[in-house]
Amino acid sequence: MLLSKILHIVYLICFIYCALSVLYLFILSLSGRLFSGRKAMGDLRAAPLKKIAVLVPAYREDGIILSTAGNLLELDYPAELYTVFIIADSFQKETVEQLRQLPLTVFEVSFDKSTKTKSLNEAFSRIGQSYDIALICDADNMLAGNFLNKINAAFVHGARAVQGRRVAKNLDTSFAILDACSEAINNHIFRKGAYHLGMSSSVIGSGMAFEFDNIKKILSEISAVGGFDKILQLRVVEQGIRIHYLEDALVFDEKVDSSHAFQQQRKRWVSSQFIYLKQFFVPAFGRLFRGNFSYFNLAVANNLVLPRAFLFILLPLLVVGGFFIRPFWGIAALGVGVLYFLGLVMGVPGELVNKDLLKAVLRLPKAIIVMAGTIFQLKKANKTFIHTVHTKTKVSNSLFNDTRK
Repeated sequence: MLLSKILHIVYLICFIYCALSVLYLFILSLSGRLFSGRKAMGDLRAAPLKKIAVLVPAYREDGIILSTAGNLLELDYPAELYTVFIIADSFQKETVEQLRQLPLTVFEVSFDKSTKTKSLNEAFSRIGQSYDIALICDADNMLAGNFLNKINAAFVHGARAVQGRRVAKNLDTSFAILDACSEAINNHIFRKGAYHLGMSSSVIGSGMAFEFDNIKKILSEISAVGGFDKILQLRVVEQGIRIHYLEDALVFDEKVDSSHAFQQQRKRWVSSQFIYLKQFFVPAFGRLFRGNFSYFNLAVANNLVLPRAFLFILLPLLVVGGFFIRPFWGIAALGVGVLYFLGLVMGVPGELVNKDLLKAVLRLPKAIIVMAGTIFQLKKANKTFIHTVHTKTKVSNSLFNDTRK
């Protein structure tokens, strides 16, 4: 009898936690769908043009950095008004020499323990010129031709922090397609959905722009190894600054093509999620009581919600377990599962729904198992720099190729 009561209590706790996670995701997803017709903030007719620093921290990216640099130097924005800064960490001498032949600035750096934060802080300390906007990109990123115009327009219209829409650079494997869908869902829920509810968009770590002097100061106070963008966004919103989401400002990001790369990447993300939830949980409630809903959403709600792979596993277990306890609970858990499915479906762009996606879905069970396995590898994930190897030197996503012109 006692064991039965304990099991019922455990079930109820799990059910409530999963139900609240799903409800939160569904509300944001529905917001992103209902307000999808809103006019984008970026107006290409905006003036005057601001001066932009494009910072690209890169660790051992000799294979792709030249193609990235070529893309960034060909953007549709006056060349005299933007500068590309490549922060080359542990690069080969030949690569650095080739980069120095291009109209950009190369900062060679080397650290005992490399991090993105260290590279960016070193770059800011060396930049002697004055800029209005700092745009942070990853070494594998390529930008749509009008990206800087979109960013500039947003800042002219009053934005002080902006996140662009990151989309797949490649769709060449099943894992890349699943990764692209995951990113699209995250964009729809945590950026578009939150933004249309009046809160700040969350940032992604690249394709994000800030006031130059402000981000320079904020980053100088950050020393995170992993998930530095989670701290960065909180430092921004605690100043009362709203992070805008520009859905039509596209940044192409290389998607993982194997289960190992998928696991390494997610391990870093899940680790930072739990670490920063613990770190900012109490301060977030203080900000909430002072009316800063964006801070609370980014610090607590975003990090407290269960990762999707865990929900994929827990919800079926709750349905089965619920029917053993009482049919009502089984039906209730099934309803939560349907709500979860609808929330995810609303976040998948129609252009991604094709036969390749159907093939990729067959790999979803493996992806879920890989993701769930990260829970046993989190201990050192936020203390060690995890480098994802990139190999794609061009955009091979036919859904968006024309936007780069």
